[in-house]
Amino acid sequence: MRDLEYLKLLSKDYPTLRDAAREIMDLKAACSLPKGTEYFFSDLHGEDAAFSYLVRSSSGIIREKIRETFGHYIADVDEEALAGLIYYPNNTIRRLKREGEYTEDWQKIAIFRLITICREISSKYSRVKVREKIPKDFAQIIEELLSVDYSDPDKQKYFDEIVATIIETGVSDMFIPDLCNLIRDVTIDNLHIIGDIFDRGPRADRVMDELMDCRNVDIQWGNHDITWMGAAAGSRACICNVLRIAISYNGFDQLEDGYGINLRPLSMFASSVYAKDPCRRFMPHELSQNIYDTVDPVLAAKMHKAVAIMQFKLEGQTIKRHPEYHMEHRIFLEQIDYANGTIMLDGKRRKLQDKNFPTVDPADPLRLTPEEESLLRTLQMSFTHSVRLRKQVEFLYTNGSMYKSCNGNLMYHGCIPMLEDGSFETVDFAGEPASGKKLMDLIEQKVLSAYYLEEDTPEKRVMTDLMWYLSCGPKSPLFGRDRITTFECSFVDDRKKTTVVRNPYYKLSEREDICRKILDEFEVEGDSRHIINGHMLEDPTEGKLPIRAGGMLYVIDGGLTRAHRRDLKYAGYALIYNSHHMALAKHKPLHDQGWSTPEVTITEEKVQRVMVADTDEGRELEQQISDLKELIEVYRSGALSEKMK
Repeated sequence: MRDLEYLKLLSKDYPTLRDAAREIMDLKAACSLPKGTEYFFSDLHGEDAAFSYLVRSSSGIIREKIRETFGHYIADVDEEALAGLIYYPNNTIRRLKREGEYTEDWQKIAIFRLITICREISSKYSRVKVREKIPKDFAQIIEELLSVDYSDPDKQKYFDEIVATIIETGVSDMFIPDLCNLIRDVTIDNLHIIGDIFDRGPRADRVMDELMDCRNVDIQWGNHDITWMGAAAGSRACICNVLRIAISYNGFDQLEDGYGINLRPLSMFASSVYAKDPCRRFMPHELSQNIYDTVDPVLAAKMHKAVAIMQFKLEGQTIKRHPEYHMEHRIFLEQIDYANGTIMLDGKRRKLQDKNFPTVDPADPLRLTPEEESLLRTLQMSFTHSVRLRKQVEFLYTNGSMYKSCNGNLMYHGCIPMLEDGSFETVDFAGEPASGKKLMDLIEQKVLSAYYLEEDTPEKRVMTDLMWYLSCGPKSPLFGRDRITTFECSFVDDRKKTTVVRNPYYKLSEREDICRKILDEFEVEGDSRHIINGHMLEDPTEGKLPIRAGGMLYVIDGGLTRAHRRDLKYAGYALIYNSHHMALAKHKPLHDQGWSTPEVTITEEKVQRVMVADTDEGRELEQQISDLKELIEVYRSGALSEKMK
């Protein structure tokens, strides 16, 4: 029997034998229901419109549910309109009001259809679970409507009266969105984001807002996420990196409107230092459409170059502070022959395409100028004092991790560092040698320390330096390549002329024995185990699904980045795991009319329907049931007295 002190604590929630018995019955009933649907997304890269559509549409599953529910009773155009209402209720209602189509008849039909869809989707969940998801303002009314029996004329009249009252009182424009939100919440039981929420796309801040509004979401950090986390923690190298990427993709709205980062000091500095430099190699990608802050491309190019030079200086300083990183060959500014305009890269003398370095002293190339030092202090203050960025980064910490195991699926963004022979590589860049699971756990501990340690301490700097390394270091599980080609692309040649070597993991993980080895290392159990991996964009046009190792490895880069989508017929994948099967949703690129419904392909049918009892949640519920049974025993034995009401 458990410690009596623990049972005393439990008795506060269940003060009588009947309370405990009632909870056992509820928990057992919950275990007998089908498992909820899990969605796996990866590599969102700031594409707020694309991600919003995919998560609100449940990668096309809501449209399928509409078709299953209404079949031939409503036309395709009505199906599409109903789906659009569920995805974006407030926008739809505003448009209908503007066009004079938000009539009483439309409202009645919409509420009836939404209640019908909601009843269908929520049928596999317990009332308690559905009740937890119901918006509070109309909770009692929604529960009543969901339980109405249409075959009973009196009940039908009751339903009609409630709907009529909703319309008469003018609250339908609040009630209808609540129904739509409930449908979306019930459709997605768990949302897994396997890294890289930030960079390249226009508004990662809005992606974070969407995630923070979701229930039951977890995040496995990606290399781009860790850079923003490092920037929020005060790492100057990370700050310069996120600024460089944001400016190069014309993401000024996110920086200034989204996070309140003051870029005026940077623009003034760049305008002065590079007044006569066209900075042609630093022109921004015209992929993001700024609304709030339109910046001249020539000025953006100057800002881009200014922050890139500061980044290379700071990265060189970081590498010198940490010989354990083994990255001395990447201290570029010390390898330049400034007189001849060349650089030694990989043992070859390469010609620089841009030879103007007004802020670099060839005798001490990593030293920041006084102006750069002052500018960096200002930028550092902007990042560490951004209220919205801090709030979102704290969400990344509380809901995030290096990896997660859930229901037989092991999720991580990049790789598990390995050697060519298939063994886990032991690395020492985090203060002690580690490999495999121990390495991932150690890194997570260090990352947590980096944010919560006091400012401006030596220990804090070591931790924030590590966050920079994790974003681009050759042995980082979040990166997994021998180099990042930022300098080569900026000053030498196209990245295609530079060979990038990936960690052996990426080839080895295509083998079943290696996947089993990794799953065993992370203590993932079950007859059907999988690794769910992001970070690797696959072109799905070849007719081959991104499944490796006999179905044990899924590679699900969402492919949402517009820079990648231009050359792909499809945009990447999401993974869906419900009680019947696992399936891949193939995303289609954005077109003039908006996003199309993804193509869903079932990849693994379950022999028996997966119930809650078969999941991690079910095992937790079984433990709770066991605890409650012990509480009942001590009540019956008299060792603990019931607190009668």
